[in-house]
Order: sequence, then structure tokens, then C-alpha cells
Amino acid sequence: MKGSILLQSEADSWVSNFDREYFSGENTMKKVITYGTFDLFHEGHYNILKRAKALGDYLIVGVTSESYDIERGKLNVRDSLLKRIENVRRTGFADEIIIEEYQGQKLSDIIKYKVDLLVLGSDWRGKFDYLKNYCDVVYLERTKNISSTKLRGEGTTYTVGVVTDNDQDNGIVWETKYVSGLHVECVFSENAEAAESFCDKYELDSYYSVEADNGEWQQGFDCFLSQVDIVYIKTEQPKREKYIRRSLELGKYVISDAPMTNNKEKLKDLFALAAARHVLLVEKINLVYLRAFNQLVWQTHSALVGDIVCVKCSISQDHFEGGRSFSETAVLPLCAIIKILGRNYQEVNSNVVKDRSGNCIYDMITMKYQDALATIEIGTTVDVEDEFVVIGTKGRVTIPGDWWNTGYFEAKIDDSKGLKRYCFNFEGNGLRYLLQELLIMISDERTECTRLFNEESETLADILEIINQRG
Repeated sequence: MKGSILLQSEADSWVSNFDREYFSGENTMKKVITYGTFDLFHEGHYNILKRAKALGDYLIVGVTSESYDIERGKLNVRDSLLKRIENVRRTGFADEIIIEEYQGQKLSDIIKYKVDLLVLGSDWRGKFDYLKNYCDVVYLERTKNISSTKLRGEGTTYTVGVVTDNDQDNGIVWETKYVSGLHVECVFSENAEAAESFCDKYELDSYYSVEADNGEWQQGFDCFLSQVDIVYIKTEQPKREKYIRRSLELGKYVISDAPMTNNKEKLKDLFALAAARHVLLVEKINLVYLRAFNQLVWQTHSALVGDIVCVKCSISQDHFEGGRSFSETAVLPLCAIIKILGRNYQEVNSNVVKDRSGNCIYDMITMKYQDALATIEIGTTVDVEDEFVVIGTKGRVTIPGDWWNTGYFEAKIDDSKGLKRYCFNFEGNGLRYLLQELLIMISDERTECTRLFNEESETLADILEIINQRG
């Protein structure tokens, strides 16, 4: 029987004769394994676990990790990994629960756990036939008229509103198409022409602007807020604080371009307001939501290259379309350094080169820690080689090119030969991963982002204020 492929209709009659046919009289524990995301746990999940358990003595359930879901493009998973594991556990069918973390793990698990039978839903029919040389494979028909995808579509959909100065998307309209549960509905701008153009360009439902009679932004903005659940603020930096504050006062979730403000105390006040209103304030730094960068941080903290002695990064401002301020460019490398070296820097310095008109064309920022140094090169009108390097006592880690938008990094360890490349599937500009995380945080009723903690954002604001004062 090894390698048999069965459908539900066949499996039902097979269960009663399972001992005789499958084990040929051997008195051995029958191990069954099945896998799934188990998002928004429903009757179909319960049924397949129940049927899988009935096919053997010992059931192993593999629950996909958040990183694996993201890697294979499932950005619409609502429940956290811990919640999905708990839902499986509560059924009482699983004798053992494991985490599925990568492509190809099924084969490794079958061998490792000495599995006799792999059970999957019929929507996977034929896709795992290659495993029939290692165990039996059963494809069970799924419970009709129910699925996680359907539940997501029928579940809560959060309306998103955009606050802007121009008619450029900046990714929010496009990226929400890849994350279930979000819909960009309307736009606000103090410039009525920009609001109307944005609305028409991206086929939104409506637009709002300043009341023509009195020129006050708040009345039109409040009308806009009444139509949305989540506000994305992409205005020029000086305007962001007022929009953030008013959105939080009216109980809206807020995503804002970074930096939200260059003043630490003002930012602390905004975070406190968000917590008081039981909503989230998220600073849009896509870098911290990328699996490659998070793995780099974890690996360096785990002494991949020994003790860290230096972090070097460089970035050219003219690589970003639509124009950016110095602070908007500097916040990216500063965030990366804080993630790796921490918030407890001892000293920060900025050395600016200006042109004959007094405009900044190049800046070298240095940060001193107790046991390490960090340097940042920012070319505002001159080109610098974009690169991110972590130097340790036992080697170095490098992200060449556009390191703030990366799907891989390279490690050179002193006692090994050549480079080791760590690669991770990556789609879009990183915003969809932020949006996915936002939905999970809302579902879990969090009031603080765990990818970029409030104190880390406050440290960024503090450093930017110091640099701008000296510049």
C-alpha cells in the first residue's frame, strides 16, 4: 500500500480495514501527519483533523509559521501563529503540534517522525504525489461552502483613507490589493485639485478637502475621518503631527510616513494618545517588516559574526522618487542601526558638506556606543554607494545595493570558505507586509507595534532632532 493516493470516498471504507491493509498484521503505532495554516479556525479545519486522527493512532499537526506564510505569498493570514496553534490544540485531536517553517519540510518531517500517512485536503490533490515513495498519501475532500478565504471575504473589512499633498499613490492603493480585509476608499488633501486627481487616478469612492468658505482643514478632515477606519498619512512632514493627532482623537488607526515628528516629547504624547484611545499608531518604515532584515538582526544578535564592532551604511537621497527631505532619508539607516546596536548610544555627530549656495550635498553621521561604532553616509545631491555592512570580531554581514528594500544578505565568516547568502522571497516594496502585520495587531488588540517599538521611534526622533539642530 505504500504510495497509495486516496480520496474521501475511498478513505471512508479504508479506515475500518486500516490495520490489516496498511500494516500487514504488524502491531505498530500508526503515525499520521497533516499540515495547514488553520487561519480563522472553522468547521472544515475541525473535520479534516478529526478524519486524519481516525486514520491512525498518533496525529502530528504541522502549523505554518508566519514567515513561511509570507514567503509563499500568503499575506492575508489574520490569526497569529500562537492563536492558530492553540485552536488546533483545543480540538483534542493532535497528539503533537509542530511548526512548518520552509518549503520541503514535509519530506524531512516524514523521515524524522517515521510517518506512515500524510493527510491533506483535496484541493492539494496530486501536488504531493512525489512523497508516495516515503509514506501513504490521502487527499480528504474538504468541507463544502466554508474556507478561510471565504471567511476573510465575509469578515471585517477595514476602510482606508489617504491623506496626501499630491496625486502620487506611494504604494498604499496597490499594496492593499494583496492583503485581504483592507479597502482604500477615499482621500483627503488641503489641495482640492490634488484630492480630486488622486480620487480619479486610483478610482476611489470619494475625496475630501478644505472647506472653501473658511479655509479650515479640520472640518473637511473630520468628514473624511467619519468614512474610514485606518488613516494613511503621506503628507510633507510638518503637517503630519496635526493629522495624526486628530485621527487618534477620533479613534482611528494611523499609519504615517516616517518620521512622524522630529520631537521626542511630541511623539511620546502621540503614542500615549493612541494607547488611551485603544488604537495603533504605526510609523511606516517598511524595512522592519522585511523577513531578510529581521533575519539579519537575529543572526547578528546571535553572534553570527562575533561581537559587533561597527555598522556602516550609505544611502543616496536621489534614489527615491517624488522628493524626500533629509530627515525622511536619514530615518532609514538610523532605524537599521538602532535595530542592530540598540537605543543606548552614547554620542551622535553630524558632519555636513555644503555646496557654494549653502545647500547640504553630503552628510556623515557617526554614532558611538559603548563597544561599537556606527557610520552613515547620506548623499543628498551626490551619489554614494548604497550598502549596509555589519562588522564583527569573526566576520561581516553585507547587504549590497538597495539594502532598505532587500530580500537577501551575505555573510563572510572568518573560519569558513567563501560567502554564505541568505535569501528570502520578497514581493512589492514592503508595505504589504506592514499592512498584514497591522491587521494581526488589530485582531490581537495590541496598542503598540512590536516590529518597531514606541521607544525605538522615540529614539529616532531624538537623534533626528540633534542632527537637524547641528545641521
